[in-house]
Amino acid sequence: MSNQAAPMAIYLQDAHPIREAIDIVRYAESKGFDAVWQADSRLVREAGVPMAAFAATTDEIKIGSGVIDVWTRNPARLASLFSTLDDLAPGRVLCGLGAWWDPLAAKVGIDRRKPLAMMRETVTVVRALLANETVTFHGEHVHLDGVELDYVYQERRPKDVPIYIGATGLKMMELTGEIADGVVLNYLVSPDYNERAMEALERGAARSGRSAEDLDRPQLVVCSVHEDRAEALNMARMMVTQYLGQQPHIMAASGVPQELLDDVGRVLTWPATHEQVAAASKLVPDDIVQMLTASGTADEAREAVARYMANGCTTPILYPLGDVNAMIDAFADWHP
Repeated sequence: MSNQAAPMAIYLQDAHPIREAIDIVRYAESKGFDAVWQADSRLVREAGVPMAAFAATTDEIKIGSGVIDVWTRNPARLASLFSTLDDLAPGRVLCGLGAWWDPLAAKVGIDRRKPLAMMRETVTVVRALLANETVTFHGEHVHLDGVELDYVYQERRPKDVPIYIGATGLKMMELTGEIADGVVLNYLVSPDYNERAMEALERGAARSGRSAEDLDRPQLVVCSVHEDRAEALNMARMMVTQYLGQQPHIMAASGVPQELLDDVGRVLTWPATHEQVAAASKLVPDDIVQMLTASGTADEAREAVARYMANGCTTPILYPLGDVNAMIDAFADWHP
């Protein structure tokens, strides 16, 4: 048991109206939470708008994108987005970028060719623009010719916005170790996966003359807390099932049996109805739910989160299912 409370963060997708989400973030801030991370949630919620709402209605909590994809916004526009958010909450904004996923990307006409090159080029350019540099860059994907954040009325200053990569595959993890300020470790992975992720981060970090310990390593953790353990597991089972069908690359990285991925994939893909997810969830056993989430009673959830922290996570980013305030209360002032 430590004498210092663990830094905690909360993750929001599209489960709550934005005005309700503002109240959740303010409550988390009042309970000492360090950060809120907001996703580009499929095609139903864009991250920038709720991030701005959180930035404008809080005082101390950090606000991160967990994550925004690098394919659908020009890197110059990404830089201007995070510069604008920093105007609202100076020094509190975290830029989390991701390589997106298929079939969603393919269905909207995006060819995710050479995602490692795309990520390297985007991070390089966004960082330079936020540092108040004038950028000329011609890569495989990114082309800028004498571009800068062209402030007219406001102070011209570098923006203190660290860049994180939401990495799952080990090659992207190595790249993150090499070029990013931090990694957003994914959810619905097992604590054992973290060991492999840390090894990959270490390999990448060594290329830049540093260690994985030099990177911030927050991690998304699906967290379902309920006094009725079965109820908690069933809430998490629906989330796990959706990702088994829609993002099997994440599941495979955690050692989920291919047979289960195939069985679920025959029932649902993207997009999926609630009925399809419910039907496929009957295929998912309790042990898979517990391997990939922090679910059960408050004590069980805290024990599961502690396993992720023991394997490299610096700040758990709790993705709440069910009663959000009860989950916040369960982890406020927690000393693992």
